[in-house]
Amino acid sequence: MRHALLFPVLFLIAGMSVALGDPLPAPITDDLFAPIDPAEAALGQLLFYDPILSGNRNIACATCHHPKFATADGVALAIGEGGIGLGPDRHADPAHMPDERIPRNAPALFNLGAHEFTTMFHDGRLQADPAQPGGFRTPMDTDMVTGFASVLSAQTMFPVLSSAEMAGSFRENEIGRAVRQGLITGKGGAWDLIARRVADVPAYAQRFRALYPHINSGTDIAFTDISNAIAAFMAFEWRSDTAPFDAVLRGETKLDGAALRGMNLFYGPANCATCHSGPFQTDHRFHAMGAPQIGPGKIAPFENHHGDAGRYLVTGDPADMFAFRTPSLRNVVLTAPYGHAGGHAELRDFIAAHADPLRGLQEFDPANVHLPDLPSDDFTVMQDPEQVDAIAASVTTPAVTLTSQDIDDILAFLDTLTDPVAIRGRLGIPAAVPSGLPVPRH
Repeated sequence: MRHALLFPVLFLIAGMSVALGDPLPAPITDDLFAPIDPAEAALGQLLFYDPILSGNRNIACATCHHPKFATADGVALAIGEGGIGLGPDRHADPAHMPDERIPRNAPALFNLGAHEFTTMFHDGRLQADPAQPGGFRTPMDTDMVTGFASVLSAQTMFPVLSSAEMAGSFRENEIGRAVRQGLITGKGGAWDLIARRVADVPAYAQRFRALYPHINSGTDIAFTDISNAIAAFMAFEWRSDTAPFDAVLRGETKLDGAALRGMNLFYGPANCATCHSGPFQTDHRFHAMGAPQIGPGKIAPFENHHGDAGRYLVTGDPADMFAFRTPSLRNVVLTAPYGHAGGHAELRDFIAAHADPLRGLQEFDPANVHLPDLPSDDFTVMQDPEQVDAIAASVTTPAVTLTSQDIDDILAFLDTLTDPVAIRGRLGIPAAVPSGLPVPRH
């Protein structure tokens, strides 16, 4: 949230008088999304829930992005490899203890099939760029392969290569070993090994041949084909445009009471819409908002600190220090915890800290952070005044004063962004997957 405009404009919509700095967004329409092949989405559904893509065949995409937790996982920082269970119940396996937590909070997956979502991850390290090999700017640079149909498809390449997330250790499986050796693309690379696993399952091979004309046999299946199918599923399953607020934007209804007051604040004096703009409530840009840093941090393999410099890690520009991508607010009341490291378990607390970041940093309470038990120094940064001061110094946004009632009203408005269709999903959780491996369900 940003400093209030001095002269907000009076804007009329659906019979409501709304003090706005900017007009309300236009309603969401089909042309904002890429078309989806239902058969491709159905194949992607199976792959999304199938642990076959992980090194040790024990983690699926759905393990950290589960519909039970509004496509996230309900904890600040997840345990990937070495974990047992789902969501807040997930815990470290005593017989196979993980080395560390996943360094950033699992983001929700709503509306990622929309054309305007061309940047992925909290730091934007994956971006659509037609001038780059394969059409994307990624940390892989010239090693990036072609064949990913969209930036949403391309984002799947990262979790399967992460030892902490899905790949596992080089001591445990062939995919972990390939990643450790830097063998990613080409025959025998990590992506090829994953594709061969999938191709060796007759039901998958049959579906791929029926769906993609360029595939004549199982050996023709590439990781990009797997990724494209998963992207189609995510785009179809979690399109979110049937929330109460969407009916308001279409002129079919109007808000009243606390929700109306909250909308007035959001698009007016609280100035939330400066960053949370457009039909999906995001400007897709990067802002330093003083979010608490917990957990291992996003660091290079040779580093041993716990910091996370955010967008700076991608651009090297000091102006991007501690800046993170503006998240969409669709279904936000269900996607706790909040912040790039999940430092706030409650949306009310996050809004208060977001409105006044410096005060939020000063009042940060580790006791309110939900983390699965794991022996680790999770609060090293927040216990170091020098590092906290550095995070605070990156914030240039003036504080906005919000009363407790203001926050109540904003929460009431944000609740109108909850879409029961998207939360329920369209295809749901499959009863079984072709590999025969356990589906992450409960």
